Amino acid sequence: MKQSGILDTGNKKVMVGMSGGIDSSVTAYMLQKNGFQVEGVYLKLHDRTDGYHETNLAYIEKVAKFLNIKYHILDKTETFGEEVYDYFVNSYIDGTTPNPCVKCNRQIKFGAMLDFAKEHGADFLATGHYAKTDGEFFYEADDKSKDQSYFLSQVKKEALPFMMFPLSTYKKEDIVKFAASLDEVYVRITEKNESQEICFVDTVYTDVIKKHTNIDLPGKVLDEKGNIVGEHKGYMHYTIGKRRGFIVHGAHEPHFVTKINPKDNTIVVGKKAALEINEVEVNNLNMYIEDKEFTCTVKLRYRSISTLCKVKIEGKKAYINLDEAAFGVADGQLAVFYDKDKVLGSGWIQATE
Repeated sequence: MKQSGILDTGNKKVMVGMSGGIDSSVTAYMLQKNGFQVEGVYLKLHDRTDGYHETNLAYIEKVAKFLNIKYHILDKTETFGEEVYDYFVNSYIDGTTPNPCVKCNRQIKFGAMLDFAKEHGADFLATGHYAKTDGEFFYEADDKSKDQSYFLSQVKKEALPFMMFPLSTYKKEDIVKFAASLDEVYVRITEKNESQEICFVDTVYTDVIKKHTNIDLPGKVLDEKGNIVGEHKGYMHYTIGKRRGFIVHGAHEPHFVTKINPKDNTIVVGKKAALEINEVEVNNLNMYIEDKEFTCTVKLRYRSISTLCKVKIEGKKAYINLDEAAFGVADGQLAVFYDKDKVLGSGWIQATE
């Protein structure tokens, strides 16, 4: 039986991951009203000097005062830099497409922050994520447009019994309306801009990468046979499926990036059909079931439609055969296995065919 966000566990202690945003602020309110002892924790993940942390902490301070709760600051800047930020930068340098939020959820939010919660006597760690858990599996949230189960699918199985998602049965607009009916502190938070998808990317990802390496390296565009057909401005500007920003001489139809070769600074392009793939190989599996062969649906990127497939696990890898072809699948992204709305596990895309 899936939980509907808040467990009936009596007067137990819950540590709430608080960002200064509306979702986590309402999460803390809901849990307190349901009889839990609530404390907050703010994750400091980078050394920004633009007032980012000060602004967030000002909102948290006001919410904590309104609820009369204690909050902590957990500085994981060094760990985040090594496990998430460096991985993000190096992935583009290596010609793959990273997913830093997935790494952060596993290593930081439901790794280091969960450890911190336990060390401070909390029975549960709660966040404002839109997802469900019954302590054994993740499930999609009721609000499919905000569902974050995809990003949670690499979280270790051992962490699930300690996790709570009070917003799992609500729609985002209902949370905003509810918050606006509370204290003025909450009203002000509803007026904040939504946080960006990747917390350290203010504009576009290339602005981050160029702080660490030269991304403007003009190179050759190749067709699928290896012929030179045009020019590009540097391979790190492109991801699989991109159709703009490069030149293909004499092209009368749209061309898409199908392969990135960092070693010789070339990209391969083709017409849309060239993006079609039927087989996917994944590694670094994180499974919530023991089955080695099964049929399920798979999401090959966050906003993709689930595709029916057959999965075979051999050692530390899984081989996915899709019933219908997928397009624009990138190495370095995550394949997440679902049984209806239940997450069965996930793995990182290593190769496609």
